[in-house]
Amino acid sequence: MAPILAARRREGAGAEEELRKRYEEMEKELRSSREREEKMRRELERTWERLRVAEEAEERLSSQLGELEAEAVDDARAYRAHITALMNQLTAATNLIRPSSAVSSSVRISSNNHNNCRDSL
Repeated sequence: MAPILAARRREGAGAEEELRKRYEEMEKELRSSREREEKMRRELERTWERLRVAEEAEERLSSQLGELEAEAVDDARAYRAHITALMNQLTAATNLIRPSSAVSSSVRISSNNHNNCRDSL
């Protein structure tokens, strides 16, 4: 019976060695998996940080764009008011020139008529 026990012990030792190897492989896979997980976690954190920075930049740009739009509207209103004022000045100047042009024309017509009358005498 001793040879049978010895054979079983060898089988048991072989199975134990196989289990030990399998355990070591599983531990190695677990370490590798944890390293990958940690690497992915760090990458996710970096991605979240980049996203946060991008969102803050978007908010700043949106705010600046709003300010620029408001400034552009104010500039357009000021420009329109300036153009309207210039048009009003031009109209007033034209109205001042027209009556004196009409008077000048009538004076010329009168003097021409007067000269014609004198020449005919």
